[in-house]
Amino acid sequence: MVRGVGRAGRGIPGRGGMGRPPFNRPRVMMLRPPFDLVLAEPAFPRCKPAPDDSALTQALLKRHAELCPSPAEQSAVLSLVTKLQTVLDNLVVAPGDFAACQLEEVRQVGSYKKGTMMAGKNVADIVVIMKTLPTKEAVEGLSNKVNEELNKLMRAEGGSAGAGAATCASDERGFAASAGGARARVLVTTLHQNLRKLEPDVHLDYKVISSHLAAIRHSRWFEENAHHSSIKVLIRLLRDMCARHTGLAPLTPWMVDLLAHHCIMNNPARQALPINQAFRRALSLLAGGLFLPGCAGLPDPCEAAHARAHTALDLAAQDAAANTAQTLLRVVARGGHRYVLGLQAFEGGKDIATEITVWDGVVVSPLAAAYQDTPEPMDTDDKDDEVQDGVAA
Repeated sequence: MVRGVGRAGRGIPGRGGMGRPPFNRPRVMMLRPPFDLVLAEPAFPRCKPAPDDSALTQALLKRHAELCPSPAEQSAVLSLVTKLQTVLDNLVVAPGDFAACQLEEVRQVGSYKKGTMMAGKNVADIVVIMKTLPTKEAVEGLSNKVNEELNKLMRAEGGSAGAGAATCASDERGFAASAGGARARVLVTTLHQNLRKLEPDVHLDYKVISSHLAAIRHSRWFEENAHHSSIKVLIRLLRDMCARHTGLAPLTPWMVDLLAHHCIMNNPARQALPINQAFRRALSLLAGGLFLPGCAGLPDPCEAAHARAHTALDLAAQDAAANTAQTLLRVVARGGHRYVLGLQAFEGGKDIATEITVWDGVVVSPLAAAYQDTPEPMDTDDKDDEVQDGVAA
């Protein structure tokens, strides 16, 4: 609310002339938080006991057990990551005759480091920080050197050079190493002071390099603030929903991490919420517009002040996420949580997020998209004038 507008507009008597405002304030848009039942409960106490959520809790835990990687998957990833870490650490401490690049530090990041790896996605991420500039030739040389040293290490531990040999393949982010049914992505970045020296045709892309530095900050923050096991359970459940529902697919893993941490830990008691309450809260916040324009959203603790995590989504993706969450929340409210979690498939293979469904006599119909991407009409007269005047469009 802007106060004193009338007085400022009329001027202040006694200062001569018509008067003017003492200063001009920039217009600031006030971001609103969505209504949160958990935070509002002290002001709106319950008039009756909370409903029995035992069925939802059991379904959530069952689905989480299915999403956890098997011991064999975990063992394969652990073995590959340990060998890769050993090889890269040796190149940092004693590079020997390796001159393709100089390494500063090696850090584990991503879902493997956070403890949120999912079944069927046994991929670990490791960030390598170069002292030198990350040219494409340097990345290729590092990939070949790691491949050579990794196979030497595997042969020394009793592995064969045949089917069990490691392979490394370069890509636009660095290179990927595969061995024993596991895979690890080695993401290349450089020191922060080198970012301004990057050239698009020679080095890796600036946005890619910056995202790898951000991944290190995300992993450090997660390790310090989101180590509670309930947060990791909710992250797996939400990421599984994002993979199965198109409207939630644009949500990045970092957005899911922040949402899960907020739903579990941000409450008046400052104690971890039960998983059933946190799951309902996550859907309610998304449905209430947590990631919509004009909403306060979730502050990004790893970026500059006032940065919001959901601003990385375009307007269509923000609308789709809220729309999908509203539909799924209504399905959960009518007892269809097993279908939302993926424990059961709907008859005829219907997608409950995009098609009309009936639950206990109640029709749940997906809402139409609120955002319409309409291109602005081109002013042909102005364009013709520019062409006639010889101005390049």
